[in-house]
Amino acid sequence: MLTKPMDGANHSAVSEFVFLGLTDSWDIQLLLLVFSSTLYVASMMGNSLIMLTVTSDPHLHSPMYFLLANLSITDLGISSAMSPKMIYDLLRKHKVISFSGCITQIFFTHVIGGVEMVLLIAMAFDRYVAICKPLHYLSIMSPRMCIFFLVAAWMTGLIHSTVQLAFVVNLPFCGPNVLDSFYCDLPGFIKLACTDTYRLEFMVIVNSGFMSIGVFFILIVSYIIIILTVQKHSSTGSSKALSTLSAHITVVVLFFGPFIFFYIWPSPSTHLDKFLAIFDAVLTPFLNPIIYTFRNKEMKVAMRRVCRQLLHYRKIS
Repeated sequence: MLTKPMDGANHSAVSEFVFLGLTDSWDIQLLLLVFSSTLYVASMMGNSLIMLTVTSDPHLHSPMYFLLANLSITDLGISSAMSPKMIYDLLRKHKVISFSGCITQIFFTHVIGGVEMVLLIAMAFDRYVAICKPLHYLSIMSPRMCIFFLVAAWMTGLIHSTVQLAFVVNLPFCGPNVLDSFYCDLPGFIKLACTDTYRLEFMVIVNSGFMSIGVFFILIVSYIIIILTVQKHSSTGSSKALSTLSAHITVVVLFFGPFIFFYIWPSPSTHLDKFLAIFDAVLTPFLNPIIYTFRNKEMKVAMRRVCRQLLHYRKIS
């Protein structure tokens, strides 16, 4: 909605933004509603189960599972920041979000994105120490180091998101107020400002795009080094280590692929943009629990034990 001009100015203040959504077809919207709702509920249940399992099972009180539980928290956060609004709008013809709601969504998605980047680095470091320096693992990956990684992750996410929003929150918006998307993010948000935004767009590319590429490159190089080390020192635990690493690498690619495309690709396709955004909002948080537990026998056993306990408590009550 556009308010009336103030003080005779030539522009109006935008108080809300209109989403064009995913498609104009009602049949496809219903299909997407079922698909996204199912994946959202499944991701919430899967990530919550991982957190509950790691917290309640003493066998999983190790740095690797501590970081995995915190990764599940970020998956819950990123999914909840985007999916409920998207699912709700699939039932509406007129899809709107308030200015403050748009800013809030941008803030939380970038905070959680920054947190997840650091957690993925921490998980790569954890696997490096476990495989390349096993005798020093407990001394290096101490509880203090785990807390350090967690604090560093949240500080990075908060600083990353706050710095970006500090430059864009006071931009003048006088119309149009239509976003060809189903959620708010910085590239589309900045383009609607009625002022020259070239420098701000470049800042977003540097802050989010190059940061994503830099972290992605560091992680891939780290995992290559770890894989080479595993292959050099063949042992009974090599297949297990490679299985764990393949899960980590899969998650890294799924997480960074959409981010790099959003912020670096010179001429993004709107349809591909939306597909990757759905992938990031509902599919990746759903896949992460599956990827990390599918080949992890210890986690699967612990999850079965937790589920049996929950069923037992339910029967008693």
